[in-house]
Amino acid sequence: ATSLVAGAFLGALVTTFEELPGLLVMVPAAIGLRGNIFSTFGNRISTAIHTGTFTTRISRETVLGQNVMATMSLTIVMSLVLAVVARVVALAFGFENAIGVLELALISIVGGGLASLVVLAASILLARASVRRDWDLDNLVAPSVSTLGDVITIPCLYVATFLVGDGDWTLWLSGALVLSALIVLLVSLRSKLDMFRRIVIESLPVLTVALTLSTLAGVAVEKQLATFALLPALLVLQPSFVSSAGSLGGILSSRISTNLHLGLVKPTLLPGSTVLSDAGLVLALALPVYVVNAVGAELLALMLGQESPGLGWMLAVSLLAGLVTVVFVVALAYYGTMAAWRVDLDPDTVGIPVVTASVDFVGVVCLVSVVVLFGLV
Repeated sequence: ATSLVAGAFLGALVTTFEELPGLLVMVPAAIGLRGNIFSTFGNRISTAIHTGTFTTRISRETVLGQNVMATMSLTIVMSLVLAVVARVVALAFGFENAIGVLELALISIVGGGLASLVVLAASILLARASVRRDWDLDNLVAPSVSTLGDVITIPCLYVATFLVGDGDWTLWLSGALVLSALIVLLVSLRSKLDMFRRIVIESLPVLTVALTLSTLAGVAVEKQLATFALLPALLVLQPSFVSSAGSLGGILSSRISTNLHLGLVKPTLLPGSTVLSDAGLVLALALPVYVVNAVGAELLALMLGQESPGLGWMLAVSLLAGLVTVVFVVALAYYGTMAAWRVDLDPDTVGIPVVTASVDFVGVVCLVSVVVLFGLV
């Protein structure tokens, strides 16, 4: 439901994306960045809860405190990286008159920072509620955090676009934010807090790869902007479509990671019965989820007066593209988590970004391909 609200925002901002060419390239990655950073945050907290090392107290010495510090550090640094990647990709794919890297950095850091404060507060509350109520955080963190990131990130980025102007103050503000991000990076890498420093070091490369894949998803959407402008209902569907696949893959990846830490799953070439059972449940969940996505996007499009191919076609597109995407996600969740474990990386930090970033790109490609296959454009 929250991702459909995000889609409604996205569908309503077509004019803004046309006025700021290249910005839409960054949007899927900005959305995915929130989910990646905070889902892995939840993953690590979940494992700490299961292994008995978690405390709700926030300080420099506690698991929660160092994870909060790492999360905010990564938010600032990766928002800068996102702007650079988006600019390079926009130039590489020939987007004319794309806005500059400083403007992208301004929008990315300010919008991403605002969104992250909200998602961080929700993540901490969710972790504490899980301890009190004996919930399994593995089942909650990926869908709740990533979808909240969807609905918060888009309006925050939109608000940040108002800071982009023609005056020198925009240049000075952008430069100050870039310098601040670089200082945060240096301080994080030189920190004497082992857990904090390790999270940042392990996260930077995988999040950079994730951003690149997600930005390619933005290219796919930007290239089809004319199509989405004709049928905005498909743009309403896109965030919930991609987010659902990422959430389902995140649940599976999170459960596999925790079970690896607990010794309940072995890193074998073929998945065992525990993993197959979890994967079966994820596939079963996908059917009603993608029906709801299609119906919800159609209803929102009607409420907003936006053009749609019709409920039947929305269902057909959502279900067929969703089936292909989720099968891909299940395989990637297992083998991506196992690969991280085998090279001595924390799968809590690596697993979900690999899944969700790949889904950002593959999901959009599948969605657009099915739309073209059905002859809707």
